[in-house]
Amino acid sequence: MRRRRILCLGLIVAAVQTVVAQSFPDRLAGTWSGVMFMSKDGKIRDSVHVRFTVKSGVTPDMWSWKTEYLSEKMPMTKDYTLKLQDANSQVYAVDEGDGVVLYDYLFGDKLYGVFETQEVMLTSSYELRGAELIFEVTSGRKTAGGNGVTNYSVQHLQRAVLRRSP
Repeated sequence: MRRRRILCLGLIVAAVQTVVAQSFPDRLAGTWSGVMFMSKDGKIRDSVHVRFTVKSGVTPDMWSWKTEYLSEKMPMTKDYTLKLQDANSQVYAVDEGDGVVLYDYLFGDKLYGVFETQEVMLTSSYELRGAELIFEVTSGRKTAGGNGVTNYSVQHLQRAVLRRSP
């Protein structure tokens, strides 16, 4: 009886260590799906079904990072790679494959990115919250500022709550 308890305790500890040791992208491995809602100025304007697929094993520190927007009118696929850039500071690089590389920063179970293109500031995040993956992108432009502060509007929000597909 005592041996069984020790064996069970050992198995539980091993399982917990395996989950803790898994990287954030490895915990996302698989296919996720849901609906992305697109808002402008605080109002939902459109929606699209989304499929997000993460595959590990490209290399030990690189994952396939693919988002498919399943629109009948304008289907789009963003087939990128995610690479661990710096393990100490948890910096990841999203390579879009056309010379564009975006940097993301991991804090706990949330990956954050901030970048600017064509005078538009964008933020992106992926947050693992229980059995859901929340994907958000905001965008806006530089607005008034002063005293060393630059403000940016948040005019657009794209938000999807994704669930792992069986």
